[in-house]
Amino acid sequence: MSSMFGKPRASSERPPQSPLPECNVAILGCRGAGKSALTVKFLTKRFISEYDPNLEDTYSSEELVDQQPVLLRVMDTADQDGPGNCERYLCWASAFLVVYSIDDRRSFEGCQRYLEVLALHARGCQRHCPVLLLGNKLDMEQYRQVPSAEGMSLASRFGCLFHEVSACQDFARVQHVFHEAVREVRRQAEWNLPVRPLFISEERPCPPVATPVALPTHHSLATCTFNTLSAVNYKEIPSVAQAKLVTVKSSRAQSKRKAPTLTLLKGFKIF
Repeated sequence: MSSMFGKPRASSERPPQSPLPECNVAILGCRGAGKSALTVKFLTKRFISEYDPNLEDTYSSEELVDQQPVLLRVMDTADQDGPGNCERYLCWASAFLVVYSIDDRRSFEGCQRYLEVLALHARGCQRHCPVLLLGNKLDMEQYRQVPSAEGMSLASRFGCLFHEVSACQDFARVQHVFHEAVREVRRQAEWNLPVRPLFISEERPCPPVATPVALPTHHSLATCTFNTLSAVNYKEIPSVAQAKLVTVKSSRAQSKRKAPTLTLLKGFKIF
């Protein structure tokens, strides 16, 4: 089962020295919500209605999300009636899909317990993983027990995204949900990157990597060039609280002509 569903769909060859970035997605929900059907629909574009609810497995697929390749691993969990033995996926997953069936209110109530467990885990480990709430079996609209408004309200309460899908009918929407989980993981990784401070040259200017921003030159006024490169000979801009206004002579101060002056924050270097 793993070898069939987990077969990568990407056909491009990759050099062994450049492995794909990975994204682990765990699918959570009560028995009968359609977790396995969603997983198989995404991996094979096929719908299979009957599964053994006691089987749990992890599948892999190479995906292209926004023109960027990623190795997506999907854990189809097999919890019976609610969260149990959660550590196996809480510490493994990069994102979570919490699934309920729109024609089964009991499965919707079970989703609330999963969302509470995920929120408690996020507070405890101070690590935020994106969560998407999915209302499955949209093709059973005539038997709906959970209005869309309730699903959106629950998602808003826990700060997660909300979608309604049909593993039976709509592959494009199912694929979109899995790809959206990858996008959320990428956004979270970008937000966690440290902010690079702005540096200016202290001794000598480095070759610019982009068009430098220079102050306008009028009547032989000296110019200040700003760079964002950091090096040993670079000095961080002083904070506003420590900065002082000073007046310095321009580079033409040694000439016989009257030298103009320039007022600027202390700490800048005139070239």
